[in-house]
Amino acid sequence: MKKKFIILSFDAVGNKDFINLIKLPNFKELKENSSYSNNVESVYPSLTYPAHTSIATGKLPVNHWIINNILIQPERKNPDWFWYKKQINGSTIYDIAKEKGLKTCTLLWPVTGKSKSIDLNIPEIFPNRKWQNQIMVSALNGSPLFQAKIEKLYSHLRKGYEQPYLDNFTFNTLMYVLKNDLADFIMVHFTDTDTHKHIFGTKSNHISQSLKRHDKRLGEIISFLKENNIYDSSTLIALGDHSFKDAEYVIKLNNLFLKNDLIKLNSKNVIKEYDAYLNFCDGSAYVYVKNKYKIKMVYDLICNFSKENNNCIKNIISSEEAKKLGASDKCTFMLEANDNYYFINDYLGNTIEKTKGKHAIANHGYNPKDDNYKTIFFCKAPNVKKNFDIGPIRLIDEGATIFNMLGKVPSDIDGNILNSIFI
Repeated sequence: MKKKFIILSFDAVGNKDFINLIKLPNFKELKENSSYSNNVESVYPSLTYPAHTSIATGKLPVNHWIINNILIQPERKNPDWFWYKKQINGSTIYDIAKEKGLKTCTLLWPVTGKSKSIDLNIPEIFPNRKWQNQIMVSALNGSPLFQAKIEKLYSHLRKGYEQPYLDNFTFNTLMYVLKNDLADFIMVHFTDTDTHKHIFGTKSNHISQSLKRHDKRLGEIISFLKENNIYDSSTLIALGDHSFKDAEYVIKLNNLFLKNDLIKLNSKNVIKEYDAYLNFCDGSAYVYVKNKYKIKMVYDLICNFSKENNNCIKNIISSEEAKKLGASDKCTFMLEANDNYYFINDYLGNTIEKTKGKHAIANHGYNPKDDNYKTIFFCKAPNVKKNFDIGPIRLIDEGATIFNMLGKVPSDIDGNILNSIFI
């Protein structure tokens, strides 16, 4: 069996989880055999799709173009997401892996739909039209024959998106790929911890249980590599994408815009036109103002609203400042929610609502430079130092380093190669 290059993304596992994580037997072993960091700065906005694309490209969102999880679709209650590889600007690590002759596989890795560089692909995509179903959209955007086999073997493990069942399905698919030697370069996205943090908050016992499940999955992967005598020669990377914050309130600024005649609805209460619109990134948000003569009015409206509501909005950032942070500069403003708040796109009801019982009670999307809002990285490979604390790094540095390990680094990346980790 050939050596493997495996990247495991544990969505929403942050630096606050690190202490408990490395007490678990398999993460402890991985740490002792890896160069690692528990001080990884995510990207801005710190969301799953921009973050995973930064890992895959070594670029900031403004340069790889996946600037949010969702598209700007005010007319849709549930907007489409950035699902497709063609939406990415630039080369990805799986493009280079394929170019280097490796068999590639991605399992629920974001923004991989219809990629021509992935031999076995179950993309992260979901049905967003009444006539669609999950099997249909996955097959149309991934590898249908592979998916048919996996469905036959493991579909009974899933309960929609419910966790830990979805990750159990993903993990069993990964082990099937490994045991049958179907791919050399494998990228897997696990969302167990992310889902439970949204539902139960960051301090719940559900989080420690999700970390234990991740540790068990990691242990089985390590055992498989050892049993097949390829552990020492293989590359095994485990990483997070962003951190999380608990929140008691949501902010619905589109409701404020509606009340001030900046948004117009049709007879079905669907947005038909707008002068100002907020597209949420959870802990941050983009604001788009169509009429340049109303920019000051919108700015003042937001400022006054925040002052009247416990300074719920921490910062209003210009498009130029947003670009410097790595976010899109196509917005009019970028907003940052204060701790204990996050944004949503809804425009009906109250402008501020309590999260408990109605919305997620913890979320991401905050400024990645915030204190105690970092994520994690472990890298085990034959030429990488063992039990070496890299110190502070950035998500885009991970991408640059993986490109380097594959033997080709694009000239237009934003990250730096982590040269200190190599022997």
